[in-house]
Amino acid sequence: MELLEVIKGRRAVRKYKPTPIKDEDLNAILEAARWAPSWRNSQCWRFILVRDPEIRARLAETLPETNLALPAIEEQAPLVIVACAELGKSGYSRKGQRATNKGEWWYMFDTALALQNMVLMAHSLGLGTVHVGRFDAAKAAQILELPENIVVVEMIPLGYAAEQPEVKSRKELSEIVFHDKYGHE
Repeated sequence: MELLEVIKGRRAVRKYKPTPIKDEDLNAILEAARWAPSWRNSQCWRFILVRDPEIRARLAETLPETNLALPAIEEQAPLVIVACAELGKSGYSRKGQRATNKGEWWYMFDTALALQNMVLMAHSLGLGTVHVGRFDAAKAAQILELPENIVVVEMIPLGYAAEQPEVKSRKELSEIVFHDKYGHE
C-alpha cells in the first residue's frame, strides 16, 4: 500500500472480530511506534499490552458509559494497547529544565507521533484501531500500577474490524493552509 493510501484509508474502528493478532503483525506495529521521532530522541512513550479480561473490564470502567469504544476496550478487540509516557524527558533540556513554552506537555506530542505510526502500520496490515482519550487516566494508572513518573495518554483497541466505518469528509486545503500570515490565501 502506498503511504498516502494508508493515511486516507485508516478509520476509527469501534467493533472488532475476536480473531487473534499475529505476533509478527503486533511486533511490526510496535516497531513502527518505536521509530517515531521524539524530543532529543527521548522516546518517552511506553506501551502496556493488555489482554487479561479482568484488567480490561476494570479499564473499561474508566470510560464514560457514552464512550462508543467501551465494548472494544472491555471485550471485543483481542488486545488493548495503553499508551503511557515518562514525565520529565520530552520538552526538557539536557540539564533537566523545561525547554519550550509548551511546558511539560511535550510528551503528548511525542507519544502522539508514535501512536500515529502505530495506527498507520496497523491499518496497512489489515488491522483496525481507534484512539480512545475520553477516560479517567488517573484511575487507569492505578489499575495498571504505574509509577508516579509515568502517565496514561490513551488507549487503543487493536484487532480485525467487524465493521467498515464510513469515510468522513475533510476540509479543503484552502480552508486550512495560509500563506505568510494567518488568513492569507
